Amino acid sequence: MPNRRVAVTGLGAICAIGANAAEIWDSLRTGRPGIGPLTLVDTAGLRMVNAAEVHGYDPAIHFTPSQIDHLDRFAQFALIAAREAIQDSGVAWTDELRERAAIVTGSGIGGQSTQDAGFQDVYMRGRDRVHPLTIPRTMANAGASHISMEFGLKGPAFTLSTACSSSNHAIGLAMQLIRSGGAEIAIAGGSEAPLSFGMLKAWDAMRVIAPDTCRPFSRDRRGMILGEGAGMLVLEPLYAARARGAHIYAELAGAGMSADAHHITQPASAGPVRAIRAALADAGMQPEQIGYINAHGTGTIGNDATETRAIREVFGAAAEKVAVTSTKSMHGHALGAAGAIEAVATLLAMKHGILPPTANFTARDPECDLDYVPNTARPARVEAALSNSFAFGGLNAVLAFHAL
Repeated sequence: MPNRRVAVTGLGAICAIGANAAEIWDSLRTGRPGIGPLTLVDTAGLRMVNAAEVHGYDPAIHFTPSQIDHLDRFAQFALIAAREAIQDSGVAWTDELRERAAIVTGSGIGGQSTQDAGFQDVYMRGRDRVHPLTIPRTMANAGASHISMEFGLKGPAFTLSTACSSSNHAIGLAMQLIRSGGAEIAIAGGSEAPLSFGMLKAWDAMRVIAPDTCRPFSRDRRGMILGEGAGMLVLEPLYAARARGAHIYAELAGAGMSADAHHITQPASAGPVRAIRAALADAGMQPEQIGYINAHGTGTIGNDATETRAIREVFGAAAEKVAVTSTKSMHGHALGAAGAIEAVATLLAMKHGILPPTANFTARDPECDLDYVPNTARPARVEAALSNSFAFGGLNAVLAFHAL
């Protein structure tokens, strides 16, 4: 079997800072956040008033009425991002390739909007029935299933749910499928649409949402801002991508995964340290090769200091030279889709030689003492980059990319 190194040949995304990868990149390079007032729900009963919504989204532009009836908002986002990634890859489908094509997606909560609407119908309005497609709209694998059906892809297809690490776990496992020969091509990423009233009330209760905006690593950070959207990557063997003359964004060189075994919501640095080291080892890289880290960077007090300590422990003296940014400062925290959107951001940064900033940065925190590229993007060509995802439950997944 030829060397099964894995290439990224297609990108697709939709989130608060753009309806596609090109728009998202324009926002990233200019440091333009998509955080603003919540419009999808009535905020009268909520403490939070801001979110990172997909602005001006009209499903009728992308789907027929029948499709809209079958698709929750999170699955719509998954399909939109997959369409873009597949088109971007330029892959020519054959019957044989379709049978060897994998789909691995991540979603922390699945069709929450549909479920919330059903609960309101039953418990608030006293109705005796809900939408007949509630189950297929709600199931977390709906995005993967609809991608499979639209493109006729018949290989392994499944969805992972590991909270905020879902997408990175999905991309890492898709990489392993390509490496092992279990698939010849993979669509991997994640999607989320958590901005329903019931879900927002649940996040209100957590007391981790910022009242204004997301300021990762800043001394005056006050929490995260919820976002929504999707990101998808097309992965294939490097030799096959080169043979067909595909445009290659980078090599997906490694993935590292770990569990804190510590606390259901409070982070600890040991788990992220193991995941980062595992990603580097899997990629055959040294810390000194990494020029950029797209941080988990939620803007919460606990996460940002913990992540900083983890990076310092792994990188040692090299930590002084690595740029670390949180693009959540612009597109918000899209939970299970966050890693996929951030993987897209990382790959675009490598392609264009520009590091997106940590937006909304105000003042340095003594516990967060790395180079966070505050507020203004920075030209920089990097040999390699990491993208971190750390989830509630202490579940960590880190991706390593290498320039080609």
